[in-house]
Amino acid sequence: MTDAARSGGRTASPGLVLFLLLVVYTLNFLDRQVLGILAAPIKRDLQLSDAEFGAIGGLAFAMLYSVLGLPLAWLADKTRRSAVVAGSLAVWSGFTALCGTASGYWSLFLYRLGVGVGEAGGVAPSYALVADYFPPERRARALAIYSLGIPIGLGGGTIVGAYIARLVDWRAAFITMGVLGLLVAPVFAWIVRDKPRPAGSAIAPLGAVFPLLARKPSFWLLSFASGFSSLCGYGLALWTPSVLMRSFGLDIISTGQFMGALLLIGGTIGVFGGGWLADRLGQADRAWYAKLPAYAWLITCPTFALGLMSTSPWLAWPLLLIPNALNILWLGPVTTAVQHLVPVHMRATASGSFLFINNLLGLGAGPLLMGALSDRLAAEYGVESLRYATVGCLAFYLIAAALALMAARTLRRDWHEGDEAA
Repeated sequence: MTDAARSGGRTASPGLVLFLLLVVYTLNFLDRQVLGILAAPIKRDLQLSDAEFGAIGGLAFAMLYSVLGLPLAWLADKTRRSAVVAGSLAVWSGFTALCGTASGYWSLFLYRLGVGVGEAGGVAPSYALVADYFPPERRARALAIYSLGIPIGLGGGTIVGAYIARLVDWRAAFITMGVLGLLVAPVFAWIVRDKPRPAGSAIAPLGAVFPLLARKPSFWLLSFASGFSSLCGYGLALWTPSVLMRSFGLDIISTGQFMGALLLIGGTIGVFGGGWLADRLGQADRAWYAKLPAYAWLITCPTFALGLMSTSPWLAWPLLLIPNALNILWLGPVTTAVQHLVPVHMRATASGSFLFINNLLGLGAGPLLMGALSDRLAAEYGVESLRYATVGCLAFYLIAAALALMAARTLRRDWHEGDEAA
């Protein structure tokens, strides 16, 4: 297939493509976060323990999401990245709607497994599309704007889910989110097309990309650093609403407003600030793409602990605003660095390799670990067990920071400078 045929003969403007990718990524995290705000009614209706709910929120989603991300990313490099994103959106939205029909633990587990299958094909091809449409000096900012889908989706999912659950029930929240995605998918497929790729660029076999990455220490260090950060981040996204209800006595609407404001304000500042700083500092020294996240994680750990252990929601909110900005500052810098470890025709597959490690460690372990630890501490701490479980896991941010600082020492050597002129 020629580049012109693969791109459908036309391409939209970079701004429009970025906007639509942002919409899709926002829906991605709307569908993820709605589960967290609905924890109390779901657990009550389906009679789930913290560990079981943690498995649904993390392990069920991460199992096939992590495994299928790499082959779907390679398929996107081989065919059309935009088509893989549109198809993935339709699949995960359909399974999100089905979550509203769950009758017990296993049905909800399997539907969340399906959500993970769909979302596996969404992110890595989107990273590659952003990298294709934007030049190197604007790329970290563009990826940061795309990554705004995380705080917007997390905050929006928390607020919208809370209000729908209060006005109707938790099942209606899932169905609403799923139908919305099914309506957006054909619009995205019609408008967004791949950019024609450089003349003579062949699609690398799946087995050729990972060996290239594996020889670069920066890939391993950045992947595991982000994975340990995501272990905390995904776990806190799922369980912080429950901490606010159990330890601070907030109802579901107050919790939705509290979390929504935190995630929207803090997350937006952190994600865009990380991309802006990376573009300014990283052009002079590639090491800043790793050092920025490291410094942010070092501050994230103690500020999260102070906020979660505070005595009132009025004190907790400003304390939690700081780490909610800093804990996802890494998205622009790190995803940009991963794009530049390989030639242009390997970008989606490289992102899929990175996301495999990040999500298997972060999504698979974080929510389940916090839930299981909460169950373990319940006999001693009662309703406060979840608060202590979340704080205890914050040490993984320090591990992430140490790995990122090590990556800063190898990133200059591992950076791939070719393809941009083409």
